Amino acid sequence: MSDKHLSSQFDSELSAVSTRVMEMGGLVESQIHQAIHALSQFSVEVANVVSATEPRVNAMEIDIDRELSSIIARRQPTARDLRLLIAISKTTANLERVGDEAEKIARMVRSIIHSGGPRSLPANELRVAADMASGLLRRTLDAFARLDTTAAVAILKADDLIDEEFNGFVRKLVTYMMEDPRMISPALDLLFLAKALERIGDHAKNIAEFTIYVVKGADIRHTSMEQIESVLK
Repeated sequence: MSDKHLSSQFDSELSAVSTRVMEMGGLVESQIHQAIHALSQFSVEVANVVSATEPRVNAMEIDIDRELSSIIARRQPTARDLRLLIAISKTTANLERVGDEAEKIARMVRSIIHSGGPRSLPANELRVAADMASGLLRRTLDAFARLDTTAAVAILKADDLIDEEFNGFVRKLVTYMMEDPRMISPALDLLFLAKALERIGDHAKNIAEFTIYVVKGADIRHTSMEQIESVLK
């Protein structure tokens, strides 16, 4: 079998596993939207749909990792190809954790509904953070698919906006709790929901970092923005 044919097969395998990652990303993005819809509509049924999707997300992570192990064993890739396969594995792990956060939101929604939590709390304001988090995830998956380092850097910077949204929401919840102690328990539930959305933003940021790792071969985790931009020059 010619080297060219082997290379073509390898490219086909990489394309197939990358497509699976994008499918997994679309599934967890849907989970996020459904979880927030469940909160805004106080819908146990929609929250249950989110939780029911979790086993499918977990199975996709396992299947993709199994395929990656097979590719590495058969092809013994090096350099950028190996970095790409490592990054795909780490990306699926982060996507699985995003699914965990969406399922956590669904569980908290059921808890709020069953406890008779007041609807006067600013639950709908979480939609802003949710839209930002899901949008960031969509953008980071697109950047990863195209190996676009410029887009990846923009995502790293955008994650700070989600952190600011989270901090503002926390301050608002503290005000509610100070004005009426009866709001403390349901407000804490919303706080955990907001934290889950912030974590989704963090996972999107992680995937953006893997994009830069594949292209530049540099591990830029836990480094400053100045150092990251220096790597890209």
